[in-house]
Amino acid sequence: SVYFRDGVRRIDFVLSYVDDKDGDKKLRLFCAFDNHIQHFPTQKYLPLQESDDRKTYYLKIHAPWEVLATYADVLKIKVPFKASDIPKAREVPLEWLTHPFRLPDNIMRPEPDYFTAPFDKSKVDFFLIDDKDTFFPPSTRNRIVYYILTRCPYYKEDRKEKDKTGINRLLNNGTYTSAYPLHDVSAQDMQCESERYHLYKYWARFLCFYKEQPLNLIKKYYGEKIGIYFAWLGFYTEMLFFAAVMGVICFVYGVLNKSQNCTKEICDPKIGGMIVMCPLCDKKCSYWKLNSTCLSSWQSHLFDNEGTVFFAIFMGIWVTLFLEFWKRRQARLEYEWDLVDFEEEQQQLQIRPEYELKCTGRRLNRITQEMEPYLPFPSKCARFCLSGATVLFWTCLIVACIMGVIAYRLAVYAAFASIMKDSPTSKIQLVGSLITPQLATSVTASCINFVIILILNFLYEHIPKTHLEYENKLTMKMFMFQFVNYYSSCFYVAFFKGKFVGYPGNYTYMFGKWSKLRNEECAPGGCLIELTTQLLIVMAGKQMVGNVQEALLPLLRNWWGSRKGRSHPESTYSRWEQDHDLQNFSQFGLFYEYLEMVIQFGFITLFVASFPLAPLLALFNNILEVRVDAWKFTTQFRRPVAAKSRNIGAWEEILNVVAILSVVTNAFIMAFTSDMIPRLVYLYAYHPGDEATMRGYITNSLSLYNISQIPESNLPEAGENPSWFNSSTITTCSYRDYRYPPGHEKQYTHNMQFWHILAAKLAFIIIMEHVVFVVKFFVAWLIPDVPTEVKARIKRERFLVQEYLHNYEVEKLKMQLSQSFCLSTETASLLPSSPSKHQVLSECI
Repeated sequence: SVYFRDGVRRIDFVLSYVDDKDGDKKLRLFCAFDNHIQHFPTQKYLPLQESDDRKTYYLKIHAPWEVLATYADVLKIKVPFKASDIPKAREVPLEWLTHPFRLPDNIMRPEPDYFTAPFDKSKVDFFLIDDKDTFFPPSTRNRIVYYILTRCPYYKEDRKEKDKTGINRLLNNGTYTSAYPLHDVSAQDMQCESERYHLYKYWARFLCFYKEQPLNLIKKYYGEKIGIYFAWLGFYTEMLFFAAVMGVICFVYGVLNKSQNCTKEICDPKIGGMIVMCPLCDKKCSYWKLNSTCLSSWQSHLFDNEGTVFFAIFMGIWVTLFLEFWKRRQARLEYEWDLVDFEEEQQQLQIRPEYELKCTGRRLNRITQEMEPYLPFPSKCARFCLSGATVLFWTCLIVACIMGVIAYRLAVYAAFASIMKDSPTSKIQLVGSLITPQLATSVTASCINFVIILILNFLYEHIPKTHLEYENKLTMKMFMFQFVNYYSSCFYVAFFKGKFVGYPGNYTYMFGKWSKLRNEECAPGGCLIELTTQLLIVMAGKQMVGNVQEALLPLLRNWWGSRKGRSHPESTYSRWEQDHDLQNFSQFGLFYEYLEMVIQFGFITLFVASFPLAPLLALFNNILEVRVDAWKFTTQFRRPVAAKSRNIGAWEEILNVVAILSVVTNAFIMAFTSDMIPRLVYLYAYHPGDEATMRGYITNSLSLYNISQIPESNLPEAGENPSWFNSSTITTCSYRDYRYPPGHEKQYTHNMQFWHILAAKLAFIIIMEHVVFVVKFFVAWLIPDVPTEVKARIKRERFLVQEYLHNYEVEKLKMQLSQSFCLSTETASLLPSSPSKHQVLSECI
């Protein structure tokens, strides 16, 4: 690696501030911070440097060996003490097949394997210290310096303003404009083989999309927390390949399936063309013929077929395999990156400084037997209530917006139906066969809903966030909001639209009959195609907007911020100025990367029964996402402060919950949104004749209503009916339901076929859920979370580490005893001149 130096000292961190009209106030805070940070053992500043604009000043921080050793001991940072002699795992059979996807060994493994132990300042000679300047890597150095800066106060000695502590508060109040560790040399600098250049060459370029990620190099350069994110993203993308292949197979099956008797009957002029359907809205909607939905019915059959049932079951099992194999992959990374025992260290030694400041009380930790800060129970309750009220308010706002979109659907449908009616004066007559009122309403409502999602998402993300919130709690609250924001419209189409419609003469209205907003009906092809449309628009739209934001915005901001520096040669445009002009990687930067992927995970699992191609879209997006994120981290963001993490945190529990919920949602989609169950009931119980056939299904799935009994408020207005409608010859109209016909003693009530279908739907849900859950639990039980090989290697390494530590202590004790014996002999001797200490030690040894 290339490390930047000022004189002979390495630059570990850079602070910048701007000299403006508040210069005096900032100078007082700066001096107070400077005075306190000097109290840390031999912490040193390098000379202050002025930028070209003569307003921005850079304070370069160097942490000498004593500081690094002291805080490495405090933080229990693990460092190498001996080269590992545990044999590496044997090569996998047919590994040569993966050679096109492999990277060079020096990139995949940038450093050899070592046995490590928590650093102990009193045992410096135990560790492999060849050069004190390079013993602690840059990621560890900037982590230690940042730990110091976040806890350094800047209040006066005679005043107890405990809240005036840490660099983060000085950044928030504008005293400093930025604080960051330095990158290596420019990412595109081919003359210097730096870690950053290797990351750019082998990882951040899109042409490397088919190559594996250099996870060890990512971990070494950015830290374990960012490394584990890219490991998870890469593994998720690999697993998506299998789901995408199966989804494409199911889609091709729907395209090639020739037994589309239902669609043929709808499109047949002698069958569907002779069926007159009841108006779908009051006043503005006219009677219509069933064959006008020929195209949408064909589209619906592409996804609503037997293959979709199989795919829904497959995805339930795929989710389990993905989560279980990720646990194994994560366990292997924990071992390779020396994170097996990190959780305890993190909880006991790395209390957040903001939490320490807000906690006025202290209590004894039963484990460490040390006093630690804590929040009293009343304070916790008050903060919990305030936080819960905030989340509840925004959730209610989302629900209100969704209700507005539903009202839009109901109100606009009548307008589209009036415009698109079969009339020679219609301006869209040429595309009338392609655009139906249902399709126009669904597409426009989905687009409006997507815009509302983006607006609410922007507003919610910019609520001031208290530093008291733990990352996991923030994760749960943000995901709850995003869950409702992104999925509520899909839940409405899947489980509510067309389920509470009523029937002619007794329709159900959204806010009561006075609102005149009649609940929507599903098209004859079912609501599944509309759910597909909703899912496609929201999911694809989110991915496109997200990629544009991630790739374009940082590039434009950096171009605008560094337009002055680009006029200078590299020799005068210093490394710290170049990094200062890059985008800051915020505290929640990685949080939003996880959130984006988990929301996508919900789309491809919760509603995948309606759109088998969703995993394919997610796969293409993630192949691009990996390289866009890599490009951002390498070229557009300042180097983040290294942080440790042994897993993906609360996101793992969220993924488990989504996986379980997906089984339920897909079972309900197949039962109540799809037409699969009614078709199967007709095929095996209500088909005409002795041969099981679908002939006559469309007529059987529709009920009749006497037009003369329709209330005046539900009838089309004068002039709305098409020219072919003759009230004297057409006395009944059809609607989608299973009810007795007019003239029957139980007219307009549900017939026995309705109850048979309902029972079949409930039975299907129970059977599918139990089958999938049993397979899921069996697979989870069958696959251990930690590979047996890794367990054995962990035990072996712990044993060897303990053995080496024991041997070191024994040898050290022998040395001390030898020294004391020799010194006592030296004191007792009556020689006129005593030998030197080195001579005595050599004689004793």
